[in-house]
Order: sequence, then C-alpha cells, then structure tokens
Amino acid sequence: MPHELTKIVYRASPESTEDFMIIVNPEEYKRWKEGGESIAPTRSNATTDALCPSTDTTIPLAEVVDSFEVFWSNQGSQGILGRPSKQQLENVFGSSKDVDVVKAILEKGREEAGKGFRSSGNPNVAKGSFTIDTKGKSTSGI
Repeated sequence: MPHELTKIVYRASPESTEDFMIIVNPEEYKRWKEGGESIAPTRSNATTDALCPSTDTTIPLAEVVDSFEVFWSNQGSQGILGRPSKQQLENVFGSSKDVDVVKAILEKGREEAGKGFRSSGNPNVAKGSFTIDTKGKSTSGI
C-alpha cells in the first residue's frame, strides 16, 4: 500500500521546467513553518509595523523532513523523480550541501499533498536507475 506523503516543491523561476522536491512530515512541517509570525518594526520605517514571517528553528530539520533526499524532475512535480547532480544544486541554490538545499526548499517551496508514491522496487540501486514515480505508473523500461 502506498504511503501518504506531503511534498515541498521549489521552482527557481516561472520559466524553468525544473522542480526540486523533498518529502516532509506534514504536521511537523506546519509547526516549523508557522513557528513564529511576529509583528516587528521594519528598519526603513520604524514607526510602521510589518508582518515578518519566520520559521521555528527550535524544531530539528530531521523531524520535519522524511529524509534529506532531494528529488528533481523536469516534467513538473509529478511523474518520475530522479536525483539532481551537485552541479544542478550549486547552480540553483548556491550550495550542494543537503542541509542548505533542504532548508532553502522548505523556506521557499510550496506544499503539495500527494496520494502516495511507488518506488522501482529494486533493492540494489546499483543495478539500475533510482526513480520514484508519483503518478503510480510502473517504472519498467527505465
């Protein structure tokens, strides 16, 4: 039976076809994201207050994300997902460190609920490509 999942999807620009995704624990993500909207004065005009959303950094990222795996697709946020190269991560996020990339996706991405996911079922990744299919199709022929 497929697992329920919530994806956080980040697209660098509206013209881009590349989506970067991570899988999160929905309850912990909401707590992390809501973790402190506060009214604080802006630096440019101290007399007016501005809504300054912030994230709750007291919740460890390990509790928010399912894993520190970043997935990539050039077909949108659904379909066959692969792993991005370090160069792709450097170009988009300025870093290939998993913690930096995951934090950027959590902060800038949009939440998408999914019905489930299906992996290729191959326990030995060295024998073939590592893919996750979020549309529920078979990965035969990949």
